[in-house]
This record gives sequence, C-alpha cells and structure tokens, in this order.
Amino acid sequence: MGFTEMMLIGIVALIVIGPERLPGVARTAGKYVGRLKRFMTTVKADVEQELRADELREILSQQQKELDSLKDTISDAGKSIEKEANSIDAAADLASLDETPAAAEFQPPAEILAAEVSESSADAASSAEEPASKAKT
Repeated sequence: MGFTEMMLIGIVALIVIGPERLPGVARTAGKYVGRLKRFMTTVKADVEQELRADELREILSQQQKELDSLKDTISDAGKSIEKEANSIDAAADLASLDETPAAAEFQPPAEILAAEVSESSADAASSAEEPASKAKT
C-alpha cells in the first residue's frame, strides 16, 4: 500500500466513523494489525524451522546410509582378515607338527596294526622253525 491509498482510507474512515470515535478505532485497528504481524512472523519462523529440520533429517539420512555402507565394508574386511588369519594359523599348526620329533614317530593306527601283524607272523614263523631245527640236530 502506498501513501495515497493510506490517505484515502483515512479520509473515508473519518467520514464514516466520525472524529470522536476515530482514535479508538485506530487504536483497535493498530492492535489487530500488530497481532497479525506477530502471528505472521511466528508462522514464518515455524516454516523456516521446519525447512531446516527437513534439511537436517535429509543430511542425517545421507550420513546414516554412508555409515551403514562403511560398516558393511569394515565387516567384510574383518571377515576376510579373519579368514586369512585362520588359514595362516592352520598352516603354522601343520608346520609345527611336521617339525616336532613326536610327529616323525607318529604312525596312524592302520600302520601300527599292520606292523604288529607282520611282527607276530614273523615271530610265529621263527618259533615254528626252531623246533624243526632242533629236531634235525
């Protein structure tokens, strides 16, 4: 509103309301205009606050996605490192078994049984030959 429009409204109000009631009406009108301005300022601040909150939520969402991606990457790397460490430990255990003296003397049960059977059959054969040799002499 320009100055001429305000002057026109003031002249019409003076004619319609009258000079006695015009100051009271002007005060009341000013009071309502002030309330309206405060209300508009409050609404504007609320809208700006909501816009900032939406922007912050969007930034938080992006950060959460990046954090989840980073967690997955770290988890995958940890699993691969753990897998490599387990394979290295297993290789080290096998190498340490080969280096111990007990490992050289260790025979699986099937080999032990086969050796015992061959020893017992050799003993049986030698004991059978002894009486025959004594009988010949």
